[in-house]
Amino acid sequence: MLTELLQTPLHPVYAKYGAKTIDFGGWDLPVQFSGIKEEHEAVRTHAGVFDVSHMGEILVEGTDSTKYLDKMLTNNIATIEPGRAQYNIVCYDNGGVVDDLVAYRLEENRYLLVVNAANTEKDFNWFKEHVEGDVTVSNESNKFGQLAVQGPEAEKILSGLTDTDLSAIPFFGFVDNAVVAGKTVLISRTGYTGEDGFEIYTKAEDTVEIFEKLIDAGVKPIGLGARDTLRFEANLALYGQELSKDISPLEARLNFAVKLKKDADFIGKEALIKQKEEGVPRKIVGIEMIERGIPRHGYKVFADGKEIGEVTSGTQSPTLGKNLGLVLVQADYATVGQEVEVEVRNKKNKSRSYCNTVLQA
Repeated sequence: MLTELLQTPLHPVYAKYGAKTIDFGGWDLPVQFSGIKEEHEAVRTHAGVFDVSHMGEILVEGTDSTKYLDKMLTNNIATIEPGRAQYNIVCYDNGGVVDDLVAYRLEENRYLLVVNAANTEKDFNWFKEHVEGDVTVSNESNKFGQLAVQGPEAEKILSGLTDTDLSAIPFFGFVDNAVVAGKTVLISRTGYTGEDGFEIYTKAEDTVEIFEKLIDAGVKPIGLGARDTLRFEANLALYGQELSKDISPLEARLNFAVKLKKDADFIGKEALIKQKEEGVPRKIVGIEMIERGIPRHGYKVFADGKEIGEVTSGTQSPTLGKNLGLVLVQADYATVGQEVEVEVRNKKNKSRSYCNTVLQA
């Protein structure tokens, strides 16, 4: 029996702008509009707009909400003020990852958690199961549309559609109840491309109008294909590839978001402390192929005649024109200058030195 694909509020106008859609985790979403490489370049050099309305939004509120989230999240949520956001990771007891998310502190005791679309129901249930004290958790996803405007010209173009001083919004800062294209929104200086830009949280029914006004202002529509190549070049983790229930945030080199010394005993803290003390067994590192072939997700990685790990993400970088990959390998092989082989179509192809990022900022 076929299951009908989910649709975002922007879905009715996809065809108007030439979108080619695919099944993405149960959603009918555009993989491209004009072409992945062209869209990638537009974001790197100008500005593009992504429909990310499939992302999940979970509201957490109540007098004990900060204490509760300090238990649920690896980062130190108590340190951010209202009007600021923070990258966070949710772990299982064994240190594996439930999901990664961005937490927005709307008010002193009110937070919006933006989670990965495919994990929304799982995350919502996980948060509900662990509620303690005066805390209410609600899934607000159906109420929202979300548009990401990214690129070096994003601020200039978006400023023409709002009276909000975008230059005053710091990285991972936001303004709630701002007005964009005549509609009330939350606008944050966040994104998933490695470029400057903003994410606009709209009422579901306002999404199309804001999107079309952005297009009229010269912003190019961008699909999932370029979203992936952009985040990959910026070395931004993707859940299900660089993070999973079997890959800890320390293995993914996301130590900056894991506060092992904070007072709260967050879920997974004990396991992650043990992992750090005993030595992280595997690490994510970057590779550049020497021989032909593109390292794809799941391809096996070898060194010294043995299998040492696998590719988590890989593509031909549109910006650099090189075949690059992120690989999860045994820690002993996660050193700069280590040569490894990637098995591409049953042939082991050499790759060049590791680095900790794909594109250096």
